[in-house]
Amino acid sequence: MPLQLPSTSWSLAANLLLAAYALGCFTTGYYLVRWRTGQDVRETGSGNVGAKNVGRLLGPTGFLLTVLGDLAKGILAVSMARYFAKDDSLICLAALAVTAGHIWPVQLLFRGGKGMATSMGALVVYDYHLTAVFLMLFAVGLACVRKTVLPALFAFTCLPLACMYLDHNGARVVGISLLAFIVVASHWKNLFQEVLHLGRKAEQPAKE
Repeated sequence: MPLQLPSTSWSLAANLLLAAYALGCFTTGYYLVRWRTGQDVRETGSGNVGAKNVGRLLGPTGFLLTVLGDLAKGILAVSMARYFAKDDSLICLAALAVTAGHIWPVQLLFRGGKGMATSMGALVVYDYHLTAVFLMLFAVGLACVRKTVLPALFAFTCLPLACMYLDHNGARVVGISLLAFIVVASHWKNLFQEVLHLGRKAEQPAKE
């Protein structure tokens, strides 16, 4: 079934999604490191443009500025879509577009970040109920494993189920499922490493 945008022209929809993607392409960490050191942050540390890798070069200030900048992109993109269009499907697509822009920025040859902060900024504006669910699940996971990546990805994978529990419409469930998928998929290396680390840690007492 084709996407229905009854209250929004296709021209406006295309312009909003293009603007959201372009906004996502402004990878805060990359440009911050370029400005401060002249280096390409993708050639150092983990090779990622995210806050953790930026923090290795610029310290806590760089980490914080990167997180805030990436959050702001998601907030601004979804706020812009909500201001110019009332269609929920388009607003959800704007959240996907800004996250995709961060993960696959065209000017950086599609080598961007992993989309966690940007998608969270988008989610805060799009649906604060889902944001609350994410934070609760993340807090529980953090308390259990004392790590940040696994709890965050687990919380994201649970959001489509939360959508269904909250009786959201099918389009919103699909949109949130896609958002969760691209964020989790962009973290596949981290996910593998974290699971492997936990597995080795669990085996240690048995060996002793």
